[in-house]
Amino acid sequence: MTAGPDTEHEPTEGRWATALREIVRGRWTVSVGAVVLAILAGSIMIAFTDERVQEASVYLFARPGDTFTAIGQAVGGAYSALFRGAVYNLRAEDFAGAVRPLTQTLNYATPLIAAGLGVALAFRAGLFNIGGQGQMLMAASAAGWVGFGVDGLPFPLHLLLAIVAALAAGALWAGIAGLLKARTGAHEVIVTIMLNYVAFYLLSYMLATPGLLQAPGSSNPKTPPTPESAQLPSLLGDRFNLTWGLVLSLVAVVVVWWLLNRSSLGFAFRTVGENPRAARVAGINVPRTTVTVMLVAGALVGLAGATQVLGAVTTGFSSDIDAGIGFDAITVALLGGSNPWGVLAAGILFGAFKAGGSTMQASEGIPDEIVLVVQSLIVLFIAAPPLVRAIFRLPAPGARKRPEAAGRRRAAKAAEAADKKEVGA
Repeated sequence: MTAGPDTEHEPTEGRWATALREIVRGRWTVSVGAVVLAILAGSIMIAFTDERVQEASVYLFARPGDTFTAIGQAVGGAYSALFRGAVYNLRAEDFAGAVRPLTQTLNYATPLIAAGLGVALAFRAGLFNIGGQGQMLMAASAAGWVGFGVDGLPFPLHLLLAIVAALAAGALWAGIAGLLKARTGAHEVIVTIMLNYVAFYLLSYMLATPGLLQAPGSSNPKTPPTPESAQLPSLLGDRFNLTWGLVLSLVAVVVVWWLLNRSSLGFAFRTVGENPRAARVAGINVPRTTVTVMLVAGALVGLAGATQVLGAVTTGFSSDIDAGIGFDAITVALLGGSNPWGVLAAGILFGAFKAGGSTMQASEGIPDEIVLVVQSLIVLFIAAPPLVRAIFRLPAPGARKRPEAAGRRRAAKAAEAADKKEVGA
């Protein structure tokens, strides 16, 4: 029997429909929806706080066009300034000035990507690494001390030694929480938060103590400058702030992806994160895996601290070297869905917010706190996937693929059962 035209095209249409459903159901659609909703909420706040909108809204019903025009100018001007300060400056006189905002975005994104990977890796193993701040501070302390405390080493060796010291310090600081979790069952959220305070005050003590981290001959709580032999070299020349720290963060993205998806250790991480009991039955040493994942996660966050001290802030640092990156990394990991490539995209997005926020404030007079509110709303919407799916009418991950197809399958099964009954009769 020859198949009709509909039958011939049905498998192709089914494949495309299946692919579309998988895309719509994907975890990243919730992240994109959360960003869109947060930007819309930010637009409303920009419109309500703009003076021209407030003046035009007085006679809204008499001349509504003026109000909508003012809203468009306020929101459009704000986000165009954000784009101009984060991606490409169309008003620049040369190409270098035009692309400088993009390099600034990548400069801000560099530590966010590395720290976000550390938080995301712990998430995949079922652990909540909230101690990014403390791990960054300890890593910065170790990298800074090696940088200005060790003399006589040439450029590559000195830099590598400082980076290794930062990775080790971050790993050891996170490993404390992992060890307590594995041996005593202490909750890693409480332990890592407490370690943040310990790291902060320990760094403050070292910065105020001569002979430790305080610059010689100075009473200020600040370290000496990082020598050139321990600095990350510039990636695009002296005209830009971008350093080779970005390359290290990109390498870390690839390494974490390979670790999670192509290695037996990553399989152990994911298995423990999905079901510790099943992992234990399968022969995986859960306590040892817990300690290992925290060590690796702390090393990744330590890389973020190294890029700050050895690249972004080389004139000496104080206790504010973290600059909120440790907590922003949690948002980056959530927005990226704990996926290395998602963390990369989320880190660049938040780097753009940081780079463009100052331009938006300077050129349009919009408070820089609007950007912080947008970031906070992203976290809020990420934490409520059902709300995002309901607003955008996205199907739930466990929903049936096609109700009509399910109905046809039920009808076919009923007909088959009826045929069997007749044959048996």
